[in-house]
Amino acid sequence: MRKILVTGGAGFIGSAVVRHIIQDTKDSVLVVDKLTYAGNLDSLVEVSDSGRYSFEQVDICDRSALDRLFTQYQPDLVMHLAAESHVDRSIDGPAAFIETNIVGTYTLLEAARHYWMGLDTALKQAFRFHHISTDEVYGDLHGTTDLFTETTPYAPSSPYSASKASSDHLVRAWLRTYGFPTIVTNCSNNYGPYHFPEKLIPLIILNALEGKALPVYGNGAQVRDWLFVEDHARALYKVVTEGVVGETYNIGGHNERKNIEVVRTICQLLEELAPSKPDGVAKYEDLITYVTDRPGHDMRYAIDASKIERELNWKPLETFESGIRKTVSWYLTNQAWWQRVQDGSYARERIGLKS
Repeated sequence: MRKILVTGGAGFIGSAVVRHIIQDTKDSVLVVDKLTYAGNLDSLVEVSDSGRYSFEQVDICDRSALDRLFTQYQPDLVMHLAAESHVDRSIDGPAAFIETNIVGTYTLLEAARHYWMGLDTALKQAFRFHHISTDEVYGDLHGTTDLFTETTPYAPSSPYSASKASSDHLVRAWLRTYGFPTIVTNCSNNYGPYHFPEKLIPLIILNALEGKALPVYGNGAQVRDWLFVEDHARALYKVVTEGVVGETYNIGGHNERKNIEVVRTICQLLEELAPSKPDGVAKYEDLITYVTDRPGHDMRYAIDASKIERELNWKPLETFESGIRKTVSWYLTNQAWWQRVQDGSYARERIGLKS
């Protein structure tokens, strides 16, 4: 049984990783999470009674707390998912992204390296630091049919993606300079259960159910590759347990869709799954409202995931059609979760318009 320290384990992707490890493997998990607005222990309820699950509320910028956790828990592997992740929020308040995504990653790297240096030879050789990142570091593919590969040059467009690009470079530098055993993954847009409702898919589902406007940035022609979060969780576990030190693996869903197509698909599913509409709503699609585009909005992201498929034998199990149906159904049957999530820190208002 391996001991895995997962930062950001109460977040959207992190909680999916933790649920996968506890439910589908024999490994144990220490969840380390600051519990900001996007961290939610309700997302871990189904595994929190396991004897292989532990939780510590710790900020990754707190070096002394991290040192204590490494000494106390003695992890074999680290999966680093803690991050500020919403582009719109990074436009309004970039400082938190610099602090958590760059300074926090640096602090975690140093705490992990200090711990790793004290291990015996066998444990030292087996240790891995897996840094989970985004395809947004690569910039915009607009006007091409290209796909992001592991060697695509970085060209971040937003404060968020610039902060993640910085953290990626730090992780690789710690490998090159100190021999610290790191692996990096870059993923496409995730969706699925337990997604915080500031992101496109849950925002559209919940607004539609309440008869509120469905905001579509610009003309909705922005293209994203959609990856079901449980497929991503399986991939991340494969990388940290089977991946090669120093390698980068791109993880995508092979599901390119325009944003407006995603919104219309959700509306069509809701017509089927939630036909009783709010007063005054004839069709869910009537709620679609085009709004001013986000400053610096990238038009297209798309990932070539052939390396992880070829080298680690991973493929997504969900198509977009199957995954989005599961997602809509989950929100319809888990109203208690998303109502508790909306504690006043976010009321599905538009953010990220500052320039």
